[in-house]
Formats: sequence, C-alpha cells, structure tokens
Amino acid sequence: MAVKRVGVVGSGIMGSGVAEVAAKAGFEVLVRSRTEEGALATVAGLERSLAKQVERKRLEAGERERVLGRVRAVSDLGELAECDLVLESVVEDADTKHALFVELDAIVREGTILATNTSTLPVVDMAMRTSRPDLVCGIHFFNPASAMPLVELVRAITTSDETMATARSFAEACGKTTVEVRDQAGFIVNALLFPYLNNAVKLFDAGVASRDDIDAAMKGGCNFPMGPLELLDLVGLDTSLSILDALYEEFRDPNYAPAPRLRRMVAANQLGRKSKVGFYDYRK
Repeated sequence: MAVKRVGVVGSGIMGSGVAEVAAKAGFEVLVRSRTEEGALATVAGLERSLAKQVERKRLEAGERERVLGRVRAVSDLGELAECDLVLESVVEDADTKHALFVELDAIVREGTILATNTSTLPVVDMAMRTSRPDLVCGIHFFNPASAMPLVELVRAITTSDETMATARSFAEACGKTTVEVRDQAGFIVNALLFPYLNNAVKLFDAGVASRDDIDAAMKGGCNFPMGPLELLDLVGLDTSLSILDALYEEFRDPNYAPAPRLRRMVAANQLGRKSKVGFYDYRK
C-alpha cells in the first residue's frame, strides 16, 4: 500500500525526530502529544531545528516552510484515524505500549499499519493486542533520527510480507538504510551494543580506569565517535536500564545483567543528558 499520511505517537526526542525526517521526505505528518502544551512545544522544537539547518545552509528557507506545512501536532489520538501508517515512540514500557496498541487498533481505519519504534520489547506482544497482527511491525529509528542513517525493520511472527514491504518503502523514502531482523530482544544493534556499554559501567565501578580514560580509550583505540559512558548519557540511563532488563529477561545471559551502578544512578534520577547529570554533568 502507498503511505501518504503518517501518524507519530510520542513527542519526545525520538518522536519529533521521526516526524521531521518523514516531513522532509514529503509525507503528511501528524504528531500526537498527550497535552496541547506538548503538541505546541513539538512544533516549536521542529521550527528551531529547521531554523538551525537553514542558518547552517543545510536547508533552503523555502523548503523549511514546506516541511513545517506538512506537520501538524495534535493532542487527540482520534486525529490519527485516517493515517496510512502510525508509528508509536512512547516510553519503553511494555504495559504502556500494549495499552496504546489497543487504543490505536480501535481508532485507525482498516488497512492502516501500526508500527513500534521499540528498541527491545517483543513486537508480537503488541501485535496480539490488535485485530490486525499481520499489519504490525517494528520500525526502529536511531537517535537522533535526523542524522542516524539506519532503520531496523522488525518482522514479528505475525507480520505479512506486504507490511514489511511497505515499512521498507517508507523508511527508504525517508533516506534511511534498512536492515530486516527477526523479532527478538535487542534486534541487531542493541543486542551487540549493550553488553559493551554495560561492561564499561562495570569497569568504571570497579575502579579499573577513570570515566574520561574509559571513553578516551574506546575513541582512540577503536575509532568510535563517542566513548561508552558518553553514549549511555546520550541514550539515557533509564532507557539503557530498560533495554538491559529486557535483554536479560529474554536470554538470561550474565552480560545482559545490568551493572548495579547503572540501577543506582537511575534510582537517583541521574539519567544523563535528559536530567542534566549522569556520568557527566551537563548543568554548566
């Protein structure tokens, strides 16, 4: 099926990033925030992002206006009824996502694809909350969605070939490189990435090396653009903890058991950039 109108549920960093990418690709985009204030803030954030791109000569001023004209922020979930594809990007919590899929299934028209931006949770569990499990898949963008070139397309055991083909066409129209992956925790990237990040926290906690030296070692020794502790702060320590918990729940591999320090930092609301303090201090 051809996708023309896209709904994005969630107005956080990921949701607004996906909305920007889709609007730039020419799709009509509705972004749903839970409150009117949140919806207005989403549009204001998009305006700032596009203004910076014009200032840096990465975007023409006329294209900025056209992109903004394709995006509408709403607070009523019912506004998404006529979308061809709805992508949820809400908090990484199974109960929250399951409840949302029940709601969306009752709202959107027959034939609409329901997709999740989850990074670890089973897609099939969301699919089975709906009357259209063949039309549910994972479309996992990476943060920041405007810059990261990859999208993981996740095929649940119930997902049809037609749904996967449409998801691939949408992601490729957004200028992304796509990989297809079976529905299991962590998919490709996070299944490989998070044991590395988790072990970096364990090294730091054991006093093997300082925070700065751990990050410098991985940037200088492996040519990574960011060190593991910097990256954890960018991803969010709460999100990282949820991912590790999901990975450990599925595989029971000790490498996925979250480092105790990570759990303590989340309890202290030291979440990284989003809370202005994590392994680094962003309050200055």
